[in-house]
Amino acid sequence: MVGLARYAGVVRSLEPVRIAFGTDERTDVTDGIKRALSERGHEVVVVGEGEPWPDVGQGVGQAVAGGSADRGVVCCWTGTGVSMAANKVPGVRAALCTDPETAAGARRWNDANVLALGLRLTSPALANEMLDAFLGTEPEADEAPNIAKLA
Repeated sequence: MVGLARYAGVVRSLEPVRIAFGTDERTDVTDGIKRALSERGHEVVVVGEGEPWPDVGQGVGQAVAGGSADRGVVCCWTGTGVSMAANKVPGVRAALCTDPETAAGARRWNDANVLALGLRLTSPALANEMLDAFLGTEPEADEAPNIAKLA
């Protein structure tokens, strides 16, 4: 099943991918994220839920860097801790995003492979928009030399 992303008025086709998911706190937003990903045809692998944020970030990062997931989504109260923990894993490029444009840019210019969200300020609707932007955007080819510097 191929999902559709509605972002900035554009509908994009999304190929299903395996997504590692982790959060230090289960909330309506995190339940909505998992549901939205599944409804879009993605396979959601819950790495940690209700676990300490360093463990969640590291676990999702290891799943992505190790190849058992194509991308990752991590959540904590601010999103900062899980993004820092994920970025400690070699090969992970986690981006803490607060809006769809930033999520799209993180993919486009940085080839981010983990989306970090803060639960404090993210509504279910905003989370959906960021997921669509993150999963519906591919890296720009001419950014490859810059992205390689992140390795």
